[in-house]
Amino acid sequence: MSQAKVDRYKEEKANRKKTMKREKVGNGIRKFLVGVVGLLLIGWIGYSAYDTYDAGKEKEEVEIDYSAFEDLQKELDNAAKETKAE
Repeated sequence: MSQAKVDRYKEEKANRKKTMKREKVGNGIRKFLVGVVGLLLIGWIGYSAYDTYDAGKEKEEVEIDYSAFEDLQKELDNAAKETKAE
């Protein structure tokens, strides 16, 4: 072996623990991110499937009776006219 190779090997051996720790942390972060992306993808697919299923159902129609508001508006108008007349 040449002296350069020996020096490189010694340097790698001296930094081996630090390098291994860095690789483990990097692998952990990578696994975490892949897991999060996987969960988001599964959630998005599930939501899309439910939305597609729900779109095929008939929607319930609701009628709103506004007669109480119209009566109130008429009473307020009449009250305003009476106060102006006085």
